[in-house]
Amino acid sequence: MTLERRELRPDDIAVQVNYCGVCHTDLHAVRAHTGRGGAPLVPGHEFTGVVTDTGTDVTAFAVGDPVAVGNIVDSCGVCGMCAAGQENFCREFPTLTYGGTDRHDGTTTLGGYAREYVVRDRFAYRLPTGLDAAGAAPLLCAGITVWEPLRALGVTSGTRVAVIGLGGLGHLAVKLAVALGADTTVVTRSAGKADDARRLGAHDVLVSTESQQMDGARDRFDVVIDTVSVAHDLEPYLRLLAMDGTLSQVGYLGPLTVQATDLLIGRKKLSSAGSGGRPATAAMLDFCAEHGLTADIELLPSGRVNEAFDRLQRNDVRYRFVLDLSDL
Repeated sequence: MTLERRELRPDDIAVQVNYCGVCHTDLHAVRAHTGRGGAPLVPGHEFTGVVTDTGTDVTAFAVGDPVAVGNIVDSCGVCGMCAAGQENFCREFPTLTYGGTDRHDGTTTLGGYAREYVVRDRFAYRLPTGLDAAGAAPLLCAGITVWEPLRALGVTSGTRVAVIGLGGLGHLAVKLAVALGADTTVVTRSAGKADDARRLGAHDVLVSTESQQMDGARDRFDVVIDTVSVAHDLEPYLRLLAMDGTLSQVGYLGPLTVQATDLLIGRKKLSSAGSGGRPATAAMLDFCAEHGLTADIELLPSGRVNEAFDRLQRNDVRYRFVLDLSDL
């Protein structure tokens, strides 16, 4: 279908979308969409492109600038969370890139599976020179989702980090943790992923189905980043934490059941994170440019989006699909 974007407001920029990542959230949204209410569903909340026009008050961007846009395109701007640079936790809830409600005219936001997007300039980010635009697209969702807990938990040189799961989130958590100087281990159900984990920079691999390996790693890690996207038992992973360690659950955001004693023994902590605020997102992009980090992607023409969805449903991707929108 043909999408009609809004006329530019004074603080808007128009972006020609070149590359858009395919997220599990997109898959779930499409599968659940009923069409009721009349608004179309246009997924896509991790994309890169080029500025094609600017509003009258825009000074940070000019036509031709390469930019990136993530899963938040507006917030109230005045609550405590927004004032702290954590627009992702806006107390009035942030405006999402698709399926959200525009704060000015009440329309439903339509995402980046399109050739153009109009966005408030504060929620677009300059794409640093040297970052591959296609590989950088997933940084705006998967990348920032794992970057926030790594930074919030103080991961640095010598920190012992375990990453649970080696998918779209997990492979970027490994790359970022290694670049931060952490002693990084991948925990996976599949021994066949060991070579890939080490290629990504991991220093060690634990196979979670091997009880002897898991027992030998008890109390070993300062930080565990859990990227598994389905409900699962946290006890085996909490046992990996050292005294005062933290498990950050970023993959599965549904109900969790935890035995208090699993936290009590060793004063362990359970936390979560999701997306990121504007300062953290800009800092992540600069860090990735400095270290030459992007997602491992499979680039597909946008006309093959259904193939991407079907394969994503089967976890048949290493490690992120990105759509090339130039065929629109």
